[in-house]
Amino acid sequence: MTSLTGSSILVVGATGGLGREISQILNAEGALLTLHGRTPERITDLGIPAARVTGDLLEPETAAQLVAAALNAHGRLDGVVNAAGVVAFGPMAEVSDDTIDILMAVNASAPIRLLRAAHPALIESSGNHRDPFFLTLSGVVSESPTANMAAYSASKAALAAFAKAAGRELRRDGIRFVDARPGHTETGLATRPIQGFAPRLPAGYSPADVARRIVDAIISGERDLPSTAFAS
Repeated sequence: MTSLTGSSILVVGATGGLGREISQILNAEGALLTLHGRTPERITDLGIPAARVTGDLLEPETAAQLVAAALNAHGRLDGVVNAAGVVAFGPMAEVSDDTIDILMAVNASAPIRLLRAAHPALIESSGNHRDPFFLTLSGVVSESPTANMAAYSASKAALAAFAKAAGRELRRDGIRFVDARPGHTETGLATRPIQGFAPRLPAGYSPADVARRIVDAIISGERDLPSTAFAS
């Protein structure tokens, strides 16, 4: 894929700190966007020309609704960026059942459902030689599970394992599965945990820089973005 011009791309979690930056760059690259957020107002505030769709990722039917919105808007789907996620902090012994359920539902189950829903459209895109892709952000904790973030690390490690296995299957269909694992990035997510409080963290990466690296990987045909890919 040497150009994103005219590519139909669904961005899930487009109103988040990283999803916003990715969406802005994809728009500048000429992609036809379908942007997902929790509320219409937050999507509108992005100021990006795009189809807009809301939906709660805790609901199993949302994945299919997001894909349908992209197909209705642009007639095809060439790529999916899953930039949605939630975080929690605190000792393993104190994590609540609700926190475990939400972490696993949003960070692991939702992307699995999303790929399942998008698979037929991405196969069609491959048949038309558009180099379709599905991109997730399992993050550095999937490589280095972190104390006092054990449940969060587990949800992201589950996503990374899915990426590795599903990516092998998708190669046969001509679809790229790209898993990005940047280190701590200043997206503001750490200030909005669903449980606990963030420890003192070192200064993180710039969301704009991480987003640019991710979009460059999409364009250049990369299949894996380990934490070291963001070090420079």
